[in-house]
Amino acid sequence: MDKITAVGLDLAKQIIQVHGIDAAGHVVLRKAVRRERLLALLAQFPLCVVGMEACSGAHHWARQFKQLGHEPRLMAAEFVRPFRKSLAAKNDANDAEAICTAVGQPNMRFVSIKSVEQQALLSLHRIRQGLIEERTATINRLRGVLAEFGVVLPQSVPALQRALPTVLADAERLPAVVQRSLQLLLEHLRELELRLAEFDRQIAQHAKSSAPAQRLAALPGIGPLTASAVVATVGNAQDYRNGRQFAAWLGLVPRQYSSGGKCKLGPITRRGDAYLRALLVQGARSTLQAALRRAPARHDRLSAWIVQLAQRVGYHKTLVAIANKHARIIWALLAREQTLDLARTTTH
Repeated sequence: MDKITAVGLDLAKQIIQVHGIDAAGHVVLRKAVRRERLLALLAQFPLCVVGMEACSGAHHWARQFKQLGHEPRLMAAEFVRPFRKSLAAKNDANDAEAICTAVGQPNMRFVSIKSVEQQALLSLHRIRQGLIEERTATINRLRGVLAEFGVVLPQSVPALQRALPTVLADAERLPAVVQRSLQLLLEHLRELELRLAEFDRQIAQHAKSSAPAQRLAALPGIGPLTASAVVATVGNAQDYRNGRQFAAWLGLVPRQYSSGGKCKLGPITRRGDAYLRALLVQGARSTLQAALRRAPARHDRLSAWIVQLAQRVGYHKTLVAIANKHARIIWALLAREQTLDLARTTTH
C-alpha cells in the first residue's frame, strides 16, 4: 500500500469497492470495505489522488479525504463509463477500476467539491421542489375525485382553493365519505402551502445575506430563488474558463452533429443541472415579457436586443437565448466579482 498513487472508489451505502494503482499503473490493491472502515483504510495510504463518481454522498467523502491530506476528485458518471473494460460486465470491482483509470486522464473534467454550507442550502431547494411536486399531486387528486362527481374546478391554485370550500359544503352533490376525504386533502394542501412559504422565506433570507446572490438578483429575471440556487450550485465560478463554458455546462448551447466538414446544430443539449436550467428559463420568460411590454423609448441594450431577437427567431428560441445570456452574465458577476451595469451589457 505504500506504493499507491491513485485510488478509485465505487461508493455505496454499505460496501465500498477500492481499487489502487502505483505510479506505473500496476494494480496494488483490490478490496471491498465496509463504510465505517473506509476512512481508517485511506488513512494508511500515502497522500494520493482519490477518484469518485459525483453521486450521493460523494461530496461528504471528498471533504473527509481532503482532511486526511489526499486529493479527492469527483467525475460525472458519463465520463467514467467509457473506461470500464467490459461494458457488458458491470460490477463494483470493474467500476472502481474504471474510476481509477479515468481520474488519471489529463483531459478529464472534474466536479467542484461542495462545502457543507452549499449542500445545506441546496437541500432547502430540493425539499422545496419536492413539496411543489407533492402539492401538484394533491391538487390533481382533488380535481380527479371531483370530476368523477361532475365537479370541474379552475386550474389555477388560488382559484381552486377559493372554490373548494363551497364545493365541499354542497352535500347534495358529494357523498359524506367523499366530503370528508376531500376535506382532509384540502387541509393537507394548506399545510403544504405553509411549508412552502417557510422554505421561500429561508431561501430569500439567505439571498439577502449573501453578497454574490445580491449581485445576481440585480439582473432582470433573476430573483432570490434563482440567485440562491446559483450560488449554492456553482460555488467557485472560476472553475469555468468563461461564460460560454458555464452556459454549456448548464446545457443551454446547441447540440452539435458535424461530419465531413459540415456543421449541423440541433436543439440545446440539456446537460448539467436541470433544476438550475429550469429556473433560468423561467426567469428568461419574465424578462422577455417585460421587454415586450416596455415602450421602445425605455429600452436598454439588453431589452432592445431581446425584442429584436424575438421578432427574428420567435418566442421559444428567444427564451433559450435569454437564458444563455443570463448564464454568461451570471458567470461574469461571480467570477469577476463585478456589479451589473445594463448600459454596458453586450448584445451579441
